[in-house]
Amino acid sequence: MPATLHHERDNVYRLDVGGVLSKDDLDRVQELLLKEMDRTGIRTVRLLVVLEGFEGWDSRSSNWSDLTFYVKHGDRLERIAIVGDERWRDHALMFAAADLRRGPVEFFAVGAMSDARAWLSQ
Repeated sequence: MPATLHHERDNVYRLDVGGVLSKDDLDRVQELLLKEMDRTGIRTVRLLVVLEGFEGWDSRSSNWSDLTFYVKHGDRLERIAIVGDERWRDHALMFAAADLRRGPVEFFAVGAMSDARAWLSQ
């Protein structure tokens, strides 16, 4: 499965993404996150996105321009730390709408997991 969601601690969740990410996979993990937040009563989360063995986004997936989740729930993502291969930096930050979010988004190189976790905890 290209995307899996894990609760790490408190309001920190980890999203592992590998292979080619489809829009359906993204929608699924977004729904899982919302259900988890509703179940636990957590208002905002800090998200650690780990791109391991990531090969990009499925260009055949439809509706990548659908911003419904971002518009409705974007403010519930307090911080996003993305850890991955440097070749994905620009695309991942653009995909995460880093320049449009109220909450900060930072990219960390592979091997900088401890830096990403520390930044999420600030």
